[in-house]
Amino acid sequence: MPLSMAKTGETVTIRKITGKAEVRQHLAELGFLVDTTITVVTEIAGNLILQVKGSRIAIDKTMANRIFI
Repeated sequence: MPLSMAKTGETVTIRKITGKAEVRQHLAELGFLVDTTITVVTEIAGNLILQVKGSRIAIDKTMANRIFI
């Protein structure tokens, strides 16, 4: 299921990241790697604020749909 479907406060593990190589590379540089645990801090109009490796990162719904949990 895509990350965009996760609920606020839920802790999930990344299983797969799709998209072009440069998109996957950008997400990897932000800490979004397969088998990484992330927490959904909040969701506003489909955009997510996530806790990733001790940092809070905001991503839009399009990016969240490329990350599968």
